[in-house]
Amino acid sequence: MKAKAIVLIGMMGALLFTVQVALYFLPNVELVTLLIILFTLIFKKKTLFIIYVFVLLEGLLYGFGLWWFGYLYVWTILYFITVLLKKVASPLSWAITSAGFGLSFGALFSIPYFITGGIALGGSYWISGIPFDIIHGISNFVLMLVLYKPLFIILNKLNIHYERM
Repeated sequence: MKAKAIVLIGMMGALLFTVQVALYFLPNVELVTLLIILFTLIFKKKTLFIIYVFVLLEGLLYGFGLWWFGYLYVWTILYFITVLLKKVASPLSWAITSAGFGLSFGALFSIPYFITGGIALGGSYWISGIPFDIIHGISNFVLMLVLYKPLFIILNKLNIHYERM
């Protein structure tokens, strides 16, 4: 892997981490979903490395608890959903996709709890988080509608500049 690819991956992973920490005080309002979708559309396969830099930084800051394993696969699922839907050009379609992802986040994230604690732990974890999943879905929808186009333009210009270097 070339040095400039490593720098790009590190910078975008740090950006994901920074926006996540910056909005931490707002429960389930985040820009990570939006950025992972945009990164996947623009940076393609490099996004997987970006995701894992982000997840590693999360673990280093907050610790490597059971929750951390959810981050390893949940964001990767979003990557693959985006790859499957990459022909979608409408911000509204991406807003619906990110809202659906936000609504299903708790269910996806509860899988390690089902595995380690059984149906009672996994189910209670998931059910107790449903109000937050609703907030997550709504905020993802709104943020995608508002920020998709301007961020796509900026990140695409960054990528074009990066490719010329």
